[in-house]
Amino acid sequence: MLFSVLCVASVVVLAASEPPAVSTAPFPDPLVFENGEPVETQEDWQTRRAEMRDLMLRNQYGAIPSAPVPVRLAETLAEETQNNGATLFRTVRLAVGAENAFPVRVEMYLPAGGAGPYPAILRVGLGCPVVQEINERGYIFACYENQDFDFDTLGNDKIGPAQAMFPDCDWGSLAAWAWGASRVLDYLLTLPEVDPQRVVITGHSRTGKTALLAGALDERFALVVPNGSGCGGAAAYRRYGPECETLELITRPSRFASWFHKDFRRFADKEPELPFDQHFLRALVAPRPVLSTDALGDLWANPIGTAAACRAAQPVFEFLGVSENNAMHFREGKHDQLPEDYRVLLDFADHHFFGKPLTCTYGEGPGEK
Repeated sequence: MLFSVLCVASVVVLAASEPPAVSTAPFPDPLVFENGEPVETQEDWQTRRAEMRDLMLRNQYGAIPSAPVPVRLAETLAEETQNNGATLFRTVRLAVGAENAFPVRVEMYLPAGGAGPYPAILRVGLGCPVVQEINERGYIFACYENQDFDFDTLGNDKIGPAQAMFPDCDWGSLAAWAWGASRVLDYLLTLPEVDPQRVVITGHSRTGKTALLAGALDERFALVVPNGSGCGGAAAYRRYGPECETLELITRPSRFASWFHKDFRRFADKEPELPFDQHFLRALVAPRPVLSTDALGDLWANPIGTAAACRAAQPVFEFLGVSENNAMHFREGKHDQLPEDYRVLLDFADHHFFGKPLTCTYGEGPGEK
């Protein structure tokens, strides 16, 4: 394996009982079909990958529409030079859908003074603390308002625009936001400034969960970087660390059950019965590179579980001959997507896109070795 450093973060901790005793439960093998037959060839892997994808959508995230949906530029809301001339900032409104199209806000920060094409970082959710640095390193930064696709609710689910467009799909908010990432990518790939072979998807916390799901499902994302994604993201359900969010906590009807398939809560406190774990989602990215960035002190996001899922996915990357494409980085600190996290992302992207040397070691994480 390739990557890692160390980190810390703490988030609001609900009054919760001790996590279920699942710390030793075995992980389902991603290189064994559901019928028990082993994956032996590249063709086998593609079949197994489709099986794993269906398994996770059917049980955890819900069905995602496969029908093509038109995405067009509806309006340019603003355009100006920022960051002492380093950035060309542009805000646009997209129209998603043919009939009854709904609006989506996208913010773009392009390197000023050049034509590109540039590699691009797409973030689920608005904001970034190091836009100027990203542009000066030759990358576009783009972000979108994920709630334009589906509302982010706490204990009071509402039907969002994407769900209303496909009423027969049983998807939760994470799937709707991930589908949204692909629709924004549809737009980005029409721009001459964007290098279509070098687009990164990232996000933090709930949008980190979304980024990993979007990257697992849409192979046009060349590099996938969930940050602080925890339960329902990069962290395993079978390896709970102290004070972490659990499947039971996150799927409570008073909290975030609406992020998932309506029946996913049936696995609460029964994690060993899951026919998958989050290492499957990570493995779906392979052979493309995936890097999870986290904080050791972010106990709520279960850094132990994230490291465990990374290790459990490693056999897939080794089978495909890309062992260094499965990476994790842990810093000191709390639950946030900080400049350090973006710099780690940029260094990792520079390495994979342009062959530049890595500036630190990515590979060690907390928990069992």
